[in-house]
Amino acid sequence: MSSQDSEVKNGINDDTVHVNEAEYEDVDFIQEDVQSGVSKPLWVLIVATIMSSTFLFSLDNTIIADVQPKIVEVLGDVGKLSWLGVAFVLASSSTLITWAKLYGIFSAKWLYIGSVILFEGGSALCGGAPTMNAMIVGRAIAGLGGAGMYIGCLTLLSLTTSVRQRPNYMAFVGLTWGSGTVLGPVVGGAFSENAKTTWRWAFYINLCIGAAFAPIYFWFLPRGDPQKTIPFAAKFKQLDYLGIALNIGAFTALIMAINFGGNLYAWNDGREIALWTVGGFLLLLFGLQQAFKIGTTFEQRIFPADFLRMKIMWVLFALMNAAATCVFFVRGDPPLTAAVRLLPFICLMVFFGLLNGALMSNFGYYMPWYLLGGIFTTIGGALMYTVTEASSNSQLYGYSIIIGIGAGMFIQTSFSVAQAKVSKDRASDAAGYIALAQNLGIVLSLAISGSIFQNKALDGLQSILPNVPTEALRGVITGSGSALFNNLPLETKAQVLDAILKAMSYTYVLVIVAGSMAIIGSLFMKLERIFVTGAVAM
Repeated sequence: MSSQDSEVKNGINDDTVHVNEAEYEDVDFIQEDVQSGVSKPLWVLIVATIMSSTFLFSLDNTIIADVQPKIVEVLGDVGKLSWLGVAFVLASSSTLITWAKLYGIFSAKWLYIGSVILFEGGSALCGGAPTMNAMIVGRAIAGLGGAGMYIGCLTLLSLTTSVRQRPNYMAFVGLTWGSGTVLGPVVGGAFSENAKTTWRWAFYINLCIGAAFAPIYFWFLPRGDPQKTIPFAAKFKQLDYLGIALNIGAFTALIMAINFGGNLYAWNDGREIALWTVGGFLLLLFGLQQAFKIGTTFEQRIFPADFLRMKIMWVLFALMNAAATCVFFVRGDPPLTAAVRLLPFICLMVFFGLLNGALMSNFGYYMPWYLLGGIFTTIGGALMYTVTEASSNSQLYGYSIIIGIGAGMFIQTSFSVAQAKVSKDRASDAAGYIALAQNLGIVLSLAISGSIFQNKALDGLQSILPNVPTEALRGVITGSGSALFNNLPLETKAQVLDAILKAMSYTYVLVIVAGSMAIIGSLFMKLERIFVTGAVAM
C-alpha cells in the first residue's frame, strides 16, 4: 500500500468529514456504551471523576507561582527556583504525544490509573520534600503523570460519548482546565499564607482528591482497549522508541531555552544559545525521522505527521495556541484579591464555553465560534492595553469579561473538531495533537509575557532610578524589594507604579495577537455542520 493510500485509509483527507453514519456501524471498536449501563447520578460521578484529573493537572501547572517564596524560605537553594515551574512543564509538554500514542495501543483505563498514581506520587514527594532537589524531582514526576491524566481524560470521554455529545463534554473539560489554570496561583497562595496548612498542602490536596475518586477509577471506568486481541508484550514492539527519545530531547532543550531566556540566562548567554542550538538540531532530526519513518512505520510513528497534510489541522493547532494564550492574564494581587478580580472572567468564560458545547451539538457549526471569539478577545485585549493607574475596577472587570466571553467561545472547540475530522481509531492521536498545541500555548505565552513585562518594567525603572543597581530594581518589579520601594518619595513611588503598570499593559499585546489569529484562522475554515450529521444514537 502506498503512503497516500495509507493516509486516505487513516482518515486524513481534508475534503472529507468522517462523521457519517456508515462509518460508525462498528462503533464498539472505539465507543463503550457506559451511559446506558449505569444510573444517571453514577454517570455524572464517572464524568466528574474523569474531569477532576484535568482540573488537578491544570491547577498544578500554575499553582507554583505564589508558593515559590515560601518554599525557598524552608528549603533554600534559591538558585534552583526556576526549576520548580520548568520541571513540571518539561515532563508534561515533552510527553503529551507519547501518551496519546500509548492510549491508542494500551487499555485507556489502566493507563489512566497509572498516570494518576504517577501524579499523586509526585505530589506526595513535593509535599514532603526535605530539599529543593527532591522538590524538583517531585514536580517532574507530577508533570509526567499529569500529562497522562489529561490525555486519558480526553480519550475516555471519546470512548464513552457520541460525536454529537462530544462538544458538550469537551466544553466541561474546558471549564475544568481553564478554571484550574487560572486558579492555580490563587489556591497556591492561599495555602502558603495560611499558618495551619502551609505551602505543603498545595500538593497534599491532590492526594485527598485522588483518594476520594479512587473507587470510581477501579470499578467504573471503561476498559477502552483498542487492541484487545494483541498480546501485551507485542504492543510494546509497536512503540516508536527513537521518535520518543528525539521528541523528549528536543522539547526539553527548547522549553528550557524559552523559560530560562531573559530570566536565569541572558538571551545572548552561551548556555542559552547552546539550548536553542541543541533543541533545534534535535527537532530537525525528529522531523526527518518521522517523515522518513526511520526505525518505525507510518502507523506507529509517535507524531501524527499525516495530520500536517490537512489544512484544518494546521488551523486548529494554531487556534488552540491562541485560546490558551487568552486565558493567561492576571495582575500581581494577593491571592484573595486575585480570586475576586478573576471571578467575572472565569464565570463568563465558563458560561460561553458551555454555551459553545451545547449549540455546536445542536446545530453542528464550529467556524462562527472562532470568528466571534476572536473578535471579542481582540477587543478585550485592546481595551486592557489602555489600562492605566487611573483606570477603575469596573473598567478592569468589564475588559476582562470581554476577554472571558471570547476565550470561552473557542477554548476547547479544537478537540471536538479535530476528533471529528479524523477516523474513529485516531481519536487519541487527535487529542494528543491538540493537547500539545494547548500546552505550547501556555508555555509560550507565559514565557513571552514574562519576558516582555520584566524587560519593559526594568527599562522604565532604570530611567526613573538610574543609580539603583539592576538586581535591586528587579526586586521592586517582583515584589521582593518592598523595602526599597517603601523608602522612595511619594512622587517617585507614583512614577515607579506607573512604569510597572505600563509594562504590564504590554503583555496584553499577546491577547490581541491571539484574538487576531482566531479571526484570521476562522476565515480558512469551512462553514459546515459536522456534529449533527455524525451523531450516534446512544
